[in-house]
Amino acid sequence: MAIVRLRPPLRELAEGNREVIVEGGTVAEVLRELERSHPALGGWTLDERGRVRQHVAVFLGGERVDGSAPVASADRIEIIGAVSGGAETELLVGTKKGLFVLRGDRGGEMDIAARAFPGSSVEFATRDPRTGRYFASVTHGQFGPRVYLADDPTGAWEQTDGPRFPEDTDTTLVRTWVVTPGEEDGVVYAGVDPAALFESRDGGMTWELNRPLWDQPSRSEWGPGAGGLCLHSICPWPGEPDRIAVGISAVGVWITEDGGTSWEVGNAGIVPRYLPEEARSQPLGRCVHNLHRAPRMPERLFMQFHGGVYRSDDAGLTWTSIAHGLPSDFGFPMAIDPNDPDSAYVIPLNSDLDRVSAEGRLRVFETRDAGATWTGRTDGLPQTEAYLTILRQAFARDDDDPLGLWFGATSGDVFGSTDAGATWRLVARDLAPVLSVRAA
Repeated sequence: MAIVRLRPPLRELAEGNREVIVEGGTVAEVLRELERSHPALGGWTLDERGRVRQHVAVFLGGERVDGSAPVASADRIEIIGAVSGGAETELLVGTKKGLFVLRGDRGGEMDIAARAFPGSSVEFATRDPRTGRYFASVTHGQFGPRVYLADDPTGAWEQTDGPRFPEDTDTTLVRTWVVTPGEEDGVVYAGVDPAALFESRDGGMTWELNRPLWDQPSRSEWGPGAGGLCLHSICPWPGEPDRIAVGISAVGVWITEDGGTSWEVGNAGIVPRYLPEEARSQPLGRCVHNLHRAPRMPERLFMQFHGGVYRSDDAGLTWTSIAHGLPSDFGFPMAIDPNDPDSAYVIPLNSDLDRVSAEGRLRVFETRDAGATWTGRTDGLPQTEAYLTILRQAFARDDDDPLGLWFGATSGDVFGSTDAGATWRLVARDLAPVLSVRAA
């Protein structure tokens, strides 16, 4: 048995108990048993993938440990939850002229802690919460795309071996759109242009092409969107490493239930209004702009489409429109609340011909009822003559409580909210055009 000592606010959630005795195992297993015995703690110490939350510090024998640390009988564990507003926030902002690492107190001002890859486009940057390793997808104007990794984003970056296409594909990598941690230890995925899924099993050092998706018989019918033929969204299923959904522009949703050995398309219910009416029944040609899975209800996915916002309740096989109530159903960015499967956030743009904030007002629209209704969140955002463009990967959330939301515009401005979108503030200005934002 292990003795768990709780500090506020976790103590109050555990019915005021200062100490709780639970079964041993690893730290993560102890915390899982703690949440099981005290349901009000659910989601406070472990995230949706069963890992220790970033805002929770766990001490074993006076030393801070991660979720994999073994816990012996009668060990004493102390859990300290960060006070809301007091923890440091780190944002990774990829721009057309390098990566900016922003740091500052949550809810306060943020400073530029570092700038990396000056002069190159940083398409995407993220941190793997399992290992703390950072990834950056970088495209040099003359020398093409690379993926780099680092243990500290303010220090040196190391180039990975790939992604690159095998010689027999006669294909050259154009861009790496996204890097996403998998469910198995060491597994990381990358989505690229031309549309393909790469997999790493050594934490991102080397990469291998997923051949079943690449060798789809329908590939000759795949057409690009305005941003290219890109696999930009990767949605693992929490706790089930064989189940993944990916979004490809302008092809659609592809789903695997066997770890990528086979794939099926999931486009039923999506209406591509940009196609002639007589061509809309074809199974492909769906210009998916963004795709997110609800971790606490994994069969539910939300999608921002090229003219549409959709929800799926059957793991991506079929889709229902939830765009009613939005000023425009065109846009690219999307975010979710990982602890609320009924929540999603979008930032509507006028149209595919006028890709600026809808009606000249910068608004983040929120649903808390799975798309039945939408509420525009405007407090702190410009509401007159605001013609900003927010790109596909430039909207992020953190795992704190209250939820933090962050987005950047091609104007170089970055906005943040630490109260789930109720209020907003400008956290950085005058950066290079923003391509991606992720909370580390």
